[in-house]
Amino acid sequence: MSMDESSLSHTKWICKYHIIFIPKCRRKEVYGRLRKDIGEILRQLCQYQNVEIIEAHAMKDHIHMLVSIPPKLAVSKFVGYLKGKSTLMIYERHANLKYKHGNRHFWARGYYVSTVGLNQKAVEEYIRNQEKEDMMYDQISFKEFDEPFKKVK
Repeated sequence: MSMDESSLSHTKWICKYHIIFIPKCRRKEVYGRLRKDIGEILRQLCQYQNVEIIEAHAMKDHIHMLVSIPPKLAVSKFVGYLKGKSTLMIYERHANLKYKHGNRHFWARGYYVSTVGLNQKAVEEYIRNQEKEDMMYDQISFKEFDEPFKKVK
């Protein structure tokens, strides 16, 4: 078994996906405490589903994730679960958003997904560079940067 392969009882697998989804109406509000909470929530939900986050970044108006999903879990079901449960958890922690947004939909309908094969390193680098480009574009100080997907020790 190669280093990238995982296994179930009689199955060897490498199932990696680049997933992007956005807040409803492409709101640019994934900042500060909300950004940190979203990272924590998505990380927790991935753990519940045995999905490994390889690389992820919460941008101000979208989420990039490179994940390894077990083959028994359909990507569409996983993304539906992730967006649905995270919405409830976000509104539980930030009740003011529920009233601000009204209909209890934090994420927009749909998502982007692509399979990742031999170009994994390129996708990881792309996701990492998105954050830097966003900061330079918005002239945000690097001192304000707090990575929401990194585990707290």
